[in-house]
Amino acid sequence: MAAAPVWSVDPRTGKQREQVAVEATAQEVDAAVRAAHDARASLTDRTVRAAFLRTAADRLQAAKDQLVEAADAETALGPVRLTGELARTSFQLRAFADIVDEGEFLGVVINHPDDTATPPIPDLRRYKVPLGVVAVYSASNFPFAFSVAGGDTASALAAGNPVVVKAHPDHPALSELVAAVLRRAADEHGIPAGVVGLVHGFDAGIELIKHPLVAAAGFTGSVRGGRALFDAAAARPTPIPFHGELGSLNPVVITEEAAAERAEAIGAGLAGSMTLGVGQFCVKPGLVLVPSGAAGDGLVKSLTDAVSDTDAGVLLDHRMRDNFVAGVAERVGLEGVDSPVTPGAGGEHTVSPGFLTVVADKLVSEGAYDLLLEECFGPVTVVVRYEDDTQARAVLSRLPGNLTATVHLSAGEAAGEGRGAEILAELTPLAGRVLVNGWPTGVAVAAAQHHGGPYPATTSTSTSVGGTAIERWLRPVAYQNAPEALLPPELRDDNPLGLPRRIDNRLER
Repeated sequence: MAAAPVWSVDPRTGKQREQVAVEATAQEVDAAVRAAHDARASLTDRTVRAAFLRTAADRLQAAKDQLVEAADAETALGPVRLTGELARTSFQLRAFADIVDEGEFLGVVINHPDDTATPPIPDLRRYKVPLGVVAVYSASNFPFAFSVAGGDTASALAAGNPVVVKAHPDHPALSELVAAVLRRAADEHGIPAGVVGLVHGFDAGIELIKHPLVAAAGFTGSVRGGRALFDAAAARPTPIPFHGELGSLNPVVITEEAAAERAEAIGAGLAGSMTLGVGQFCVKPGLVLVPSGAAGDGLVKSLTDAVSDTDAGVLLDHRMRDNFVAGVAERVGLEGVDSPVTPGAGGEHTVSPGFLTVVADKLVSEGAYDLLLEECFGPVTVVVRYEDDTQARAVLSRLPGNLTATVHLSAGEAAGEGRGAEILAELTPLAGRVLVNGWPTGVAVAAAQHHGGPYPATTSTSTSVGGTAIERWLRPVAYQNAPEALLPPELRDDNPLGLPRRIDNRLER
């Protein structure tokens, strides 16, 4: 049987643009993984690795016009958004190059022998080494930042691991272009092209996670798809780490004092956040606790006005559009659920934004309304009207893990008056990033960033954004009483590589 073709599709029309490739066979997946495995030694030198990452960033920016045009044709996300996302992707590559140069990520720790300790301490030297080939599963909604050259790939390469990327079917042509740019950058530094492999197809994704030479995997996508891969990674004869981002509701709590103080601004801000990118951000606020009464009514009115003025938009593909329309209809069909602005089909290829409202009592116990506690991908949010703090806490207690949780406080509450600190403490167990008086859309690439959260937000406690994302692709190893001449240079007393180290419990830089 001939391999199935891989088509590039225009989401604005639903029509096929061009055949990009064919779905990879098991043999082709094997070849890509083995080529990546054979390229490991080329990433050993940190100086070469850092230079490769910087060259990759430069070459991506040099190809900006071609890449943004291809991305827009396949995703309909628009040149402005995509140009910014490409810049973020290049910045991320350069940031990891800086981390590689600095060397602190290696976690070098040396304990010299100490016979006076109880028990005695031998000569111990510990640092971190790359895991091996990393499988990367691209996301649909970030064709640059969470795709072929995105954070998983950048951090894995920075850690010294080659990658094999499973391209997302929503942007296969762009995936091929970006992979080609990375391979050309690799060639400039004598690194084999196999250091970045690329495969297409659902079955190829399954073969990839099962391959014995794949040492870890990174995934961004749905709960259903991510959990299937997570289970496959755990079921291998030798299980491997699977760092998956699966789904998030990203709850928001609006206090009565905050609503009374700035209802209009909060309503407008919420509208902008929940409709940004046609609601296709993983950190879109999907459940918002708003107080009953006049202050909350003013906020809902502001939200109504702002969402009503927001145009319909194109989702990433027609399958997502169908799922959005069906998901909204199912939620609107629940008794007691109102839709001040009804979301749904905005046209043959578009969807219109909107929001739903429901009283908190409907959500405090298990039942049909649990559907409102599940992510609905697209421009919709659920506004939950609560009577008092007890009701709000009862709703929060029923939420699964999230990437983010947000609280909007009044000026007095932010200054320490009232329950501000208490609410912050209540939100902390729910999410990896807790925001005050802001909106979760927009994830800064910074050293202190954490993009992850309790399951099902992610399958591990790691972050996929920021410098510490590199830690996912490393494992510690300690050498005991190894002769100096046999030690890797990172662990030698004379520190030939100039690394920051902790020696006998003292930090040296």
